[in-house]
Amino acid sequence: MPNLFDTFRLGQLQLPNRVVMAPLTRSRAKNQVPGDLAVEYYRQRASAGLIVAEGSQVCPEGQGYLDTPGIHTDEHVAAWRRVTDAVHQQGGHMAIQLWHVGRISHVDFQPGGVAPVSSTAKPSNSKTYNATGFVETSAPRALCSEEIPGVVAAFAHGARCAIEAGFDAVEIHGANGYLIEQFLRDTINDRTDAYGGSMENRLRFALEVVQAVVGAVGAHRTGIRLSPVTPSNGAGADSQVQMLHNTLVERLAALDLAFIHVIEGQTGGPRDVQPFDYAAMRGRFQGAWILNNGYTADMAREAIESGRADAIAFGKPFISNPDLVRRFKQGLPLQSVDMSLLYGGDARGYTDYPASP
Repeated sequence: MPNLFDTFRLGQLQLPNRVVMAPLTRSRAKNQVPGDLAVEYYRQRASAGLIVAEGSQVCPEGQGYLDTPGIHTDEHVAAWRRVTDAVHQQGGHMAIQLWHVGRISHVDFQPGGVAPVSSTAKPSNSKTYNATGFVETSAPRALCSEEIPGVVAAFAHGARCAIEAGFDAVEIHGANGYLIEQFLRDTINDRTDAYGGSMENRLRFALEVVQAVVGAVGAHRTGIRLSPVTPSNGAGADSQVQMLHNTLVERLAALDLAFIHVIEGQTGGPRDVQPFDYAAMRGRFQGAWILNNGYTADMAREAIESGRADAIAFGKPFISNPDLVRRFKQGLPLQSVDMSLLYGGDARGYTDYPASP
């Protein structure tokens, strides 16, 4: 029977434990470039079995929040290489989350100040974060059919940049109401072309992105994050939510992905926000299965020992507990997160949380 601190295989990586650091937006990458603080922040957390670095836009149009990092230029590659080198020197393993926010953006972040792109022209009625604070997202425009291959190619380019930057794997962001979910969910996608309407058409963009990334860096280095029922960022539940995700996972299994990372319930909120059979998805995939959302150490142990998951991803606990693995293993108390210091700023609330004595 496996436990939380056993090694396990993810793609071609042999990970030292099953405690994963989830991707966490911190808005500290000035001009989209991670700096010295990011090097230290991730180095401190290298004891995680796998770090999934914060969502990083794969193209300029993919940015939706202030000071989020990119992964599409030589400057991004060089900056991230300093981070991955620091993590590897500590014996850690690191993936990066490939991100395109779609309509969860603001004209301030878009080249030329134009409207963000999405599957739809419907606004999300949600908020983003710019230099003035939290603001309403800007109304998007729907991508033309002929533009979509370019967006798909941007994900593949971001994946290649990630491997050049020294990451061990990539995680495609297919969750939380961002661009991929804007195509998947029929409550958002109102297209009438080959990317909208039927479930098969709504799956098309996600599968093209995954296929392109697999073609760029290999299935053994590729994973995806999904959030079947979260209402984040104005994403209403799909009318065929169980069938949609069962089918998607079957298609992903056929591509032999390294891992799938699933957010249970509402991201950062109730785990039971809507009924959903996660085990039905799990049974369709033979790769590494990572679960996330509100797990305690005891919950994580049960999930691993019962076989419901191969690993558990933790978000906020890793912010305030850089040595989270050791705290779990030794039953040490956890430090709480200063929520006022989550986004932007300096070392405070970022690299100044101490390890346990």
